[in-house]
Amino acid sequence: MAYPWNDIDLGKKAPNIVNAIIEIPRGANVKYELDKSTGVMKMDRVLYSAVHYPANYGFIAQTLADDDPLDILVLCQEPVASLTLIEARPIGLMTMTDEGKQDHKVIAVAVADPEYNAFDEAEELPPHRLEILRGFFLDYKMVEKKQVEVDTPDSADAARSVIELARERYREFRARTDER
Repeated sequence: MAYPWNDIDLGKKAPNIVNAIIEIPRGANVKYELDKSTGVMKMDRVLYSAVHYPANYGFIAQTLADDDPLDILVLCQEPVASLTLIEARPIGLMTMTDEGKQDHKVIAVAVADPEYNAFDEAEELPPHRLEILRGFFLDYKMVEKKQVEVDTPDSADAARSVIELARERYREFRARTDER
């Protein structure tokens, strides 16, 4: 069995098309995340607010943002099961500040979804779709009394730059870990 974060390649066409591993299907209100020590999915919590994930949510293989893999929201017509591998094309970047700590969210489209794969930039999406994405991150921690800020989405180029930095951070992390 492959370990999703380490054994699945970032993608041969990265950062233009990346391998995303879905943790949370679109429409869910349970936050699942990859347990880094075992490689299995664990339930982190049920969301405190009456909201649900507006896109399939997961991480990009072989990346590191601070101490976790880089987050990705994959727009797709359908909810996708946890641990599904999706080829995703980054179209933007949303930066969230969660209790004073910066947290990037890559916005991407599923390459295999004909409804979304024509979009190249987040700004091409209907404005309401972008507000739904942004609003979710503003709302979902409100009942927990946690302070968050969410910037308006940035460009696909910004997302690709963050992916490249996260790829390099992952390589450095693995080199340090492998030395032990």
